[in-house]
Amino acid sequence: MAETRRRARPPDWRDRIIQGDAREVLAGLPDESVHLAITSPPYNLRIAYQTYGDDLPPEEYLRWLREVWATLHRVLVPGGRFVLNVAPTSIKDFRPIHHDLSRDLRGLGYIMRTEIIWYKQTMGRRTAWGSWRSPSNPHIIPSWEYVLVFSKGQWKLEGDRAAVDITAREFEKFSDGFWHIPPERKRHGHPAPFPEELIERLVKFYSYRENVVLDMFGGTGTVAAVARRLGRHYLQVDASAEYCQQAAERVARAVPPPGVAVPPPRLELRPADSVPPAPPPVLPASRTRSRSSR
Repeated sequence: MAETRRRARPPDWRDRIIQGDAREVLAGLPDESVHLAITSPPYNLRIAYQTYGDDLPPEEYLRWLREVWATLHRVLVPGGRFVLNVAPTSIKDFRPIHHDLSRDLRGLGYIMRTEIIWYKQTMGRRTAWGSWRSPSNPHIIPSWEYVLVFSKGQWKLEGDRAAVDITAREFEKFSDGFWHIPPERKRHGHPAPFPEELIERLVKFYSYRENVVLDMFGGTGTVAAVARRLGRHYLQVDASAEYCQQAAERVARAVPPPGVAVPPPRLELRPADSVPPAPPPVLPASRTRSRSSR
């Protein structure tokens, strides 16, 4: 069935905003066709995404994501990068989800390249001190998120030196793995959007112009919009028709650099009667997107 979907996809499958299940859409892409994937899955913390219940049992959640990561591995080019944004879990019932995800990805054959600390400083008015001024039970309040970076098969990504667009100053700044970037304030209707600065850094640092950049949990389109504005081809997948509509409008407004031809998005929505009902907890479908790009 996956082979049928692959044959059915148009010859130029890039520059699309697709409503669908991440696993199914990735299964329909050509082998070794994506240079950089950037995403943030739902965090399984009961965040109010559209069309997705963010509360799967932990092992079901990780099993579902392993299916996505395995399908992604096939479509990455040799040396292609996968950037995964994930936040620390809550203070109570702490689960080191970033350790679980990095373990699973390495088990699937990904090379783990690095771990970037995205320092957001979002604590504001703090109340969850735990045992105030006492070692009895004090709390550490997470004011950061992890940006985990992986490669497929090899460290080096082949490309044309003339298609590099990162400056020397940017390279020096971005290669320091502590990134102090404020969270996105314009949410575009999404509960947890990426700030564009975060995606700009990742796209410039890890890809060449005219590479293909994918977000399989694309939300309201931050990754796709930044990719197009920086002269990359893009592909976004999300389960929500409303988010996909917003993303298409946003990406259409992103203007590529002079001399780089990246077309406006083609929006592919499912017929209304084909949208399945919300899945039961043990049968996850694709959700809209997690925290980031959205």
